Amino acid sequence: MKKFLGLIALFLVSAISFAQAGPKIEFTAENNTIDYGTVVRGKDSGLRTFEFKNTGDAPLIVTNVQSTCGCTVPSKPEAPIMPGKTGKIDVKYNMSVGRISRTLTVETNATNFTDGKVAIRIKGEVVEQ
Repeated sequence: MKKFLGLIALFLVSAISFAQAGPKIEFTAENNTIDYGTVVRGKDSGLRTFEFKNTGDAPLIVTNVQSTCGCTVPSKPEAPIMPGKTGKIDVKYNMSVGRISRTLTVETNATNFTDGKVAIRIKGEVVEQ
């Protein structure tokens, strides 16, 4: 009976460990948001970088980054991000005058988000000189 209970305990510990395995993505930006603040058109390139870390135990693959409009152009890492390593996603906003409020969807194989999809955001305001 003791062996049986020991076997069940070992199985449960293994199952819990397995459920938490895999790649995990954590962005360094608070609330996954970069705030441009107030920027002057023509004096700012509109380029910002989201940095993230693979805190899991398997390679993290960023398969796609989608913007909600054509005014925001993202670029993703092409190579897998190994466990413990960092990566980046560059986002270029077209710097149209007005309020900036855009959401991008990052598609990955991360296990710490539903379907591996993470929303990242940019906000701020572009003004004329």
